[in-house]
Amino acid sequence: MIWLAGVLLAVTIGAALDVLVGLRTLRRLADQGPRSSADAPPVSIVVAARDEAPHIGAALGTMLGQDYPRLEVIAVDDRSTDGTGDVVAALAAADNRLRPVTVSDLPAGWLGKNHALDVGARAATGDWILFTDADIVMAPDALRRAVGYAEREQLDHLAVAPRIRMPGVLLEAFTAHFLLSFLCFTRPWRVKDAKSRYFVGIGAFNLVRRTTYQELGGHSRIAMRPDDDMKLGKIIKAAGYRSDCLMGAGPLEVEWYHSLGQMIRGLEKNMFAGIDYNVALSVVGGLTQLCFGVVPVAGLAVTGGETRLLFGLQIAVLITTLWRLAREADIRPWSVLLFPVVVLLFVFIMWRTMLLNLVHGGLQWRGTFYSLRELKANRV
Repeated sequence: MIWLAGVLLAVTIGAALDVLVGLRTLRRLADQGPRSSADAPPVSIVVAARDEAPHIGAALGTMLGQDYPRLEVIAVDDRSTDGTGDVVAALAAADNRLRPVTVSDLPAGWLGKNHALDVGARAATGDWILFTDADIVMAPDALRRAVGYAEREQLDHLAVAPRIRMPGVLLEAFTAHFLLSFLCFTRPWRVKDAKSRYFVGIGAFNLVRRTTYQELGGHSRIAMRPDDDMKLGKIIKAAGYRSDCLMGAGPLEVEWYHSLGQMIRGLEKNMFAGIDYNVALSVVGGLTQLCFGVVPVAGLAVTGGETRLLFGLQIAVLITTLWRLAREADIRPWSVLLFPVVVLLFVFIMWRTMLLNLVHGGLQWRGTFYSLRELKANRV
């Protein structure tokens, strides 16, 4: 077993160095100088909301609270049944920068959110469109900083990762593990390199030039993608446009999920889609997670000598990396000691999502069923 311990240690060290060095090169939104108000280009914020009455008011309040001089906010009520439309209408009556749009029916061949974002974007008049979520909270200068950076760098697309808040130690530990997986998978520090294959998109903050978005056909090319945020970044990068990613902790914040059960159900939407519904990749990915997060802990209990030492070193490297990411995410660093439990939870969610898609022949999401055949057909 010593060879397994050695391989796990070597790969973990390599991945840790890549992530930690890459993270140091990622710029922060809070460090970017805001765009001057005098010549700021018009921006349209587009947010889709379905049954978001508890959150939409606070989120729209921070959007309308931006110190950005040429701003419109388009709130698309996507077939809500909980009073979301009433909240939006009341805010619009008090601020004419807010434009309510109501979607009553979902056309065939569209996911609800993607259709709502497309409808909102077609109503937008700004030079830039910011696609965001109905539960995101923004600092007043977040938009000016983001637009200023995008224009200075001559970008066509800018994704910004918010600070993720979740209650409880277990969900905080999950946040650190999710961030590690996200960084290993997307390597966002490579996105700006036009020659790299890496891309990124973040639903909380995807800022796109309107002309670029229109030339790519809007959301129609990703109409049935549950991972529409990532795939928007992919089609922009693949078309030769300039894209980049910033860390947004501080100016941007979102309470991702409110409970463990909500998180398990919420990740049903895009975890299988993120690997293009590939069963083999889901199985191998889960086993890989177990190899790096659970096997070394078990190895400490059943091995000795050099093998145990190698397993111990691998765990130390992993904990050190997670601890650094926990500090980046502003969560309790000691929560990362729960990493074996988190890995088991992550794999459970991954495989559960795959099985639900396969057994039901598709995805049930927010009251609408989407067949797996339709979902898989929208390859990007």
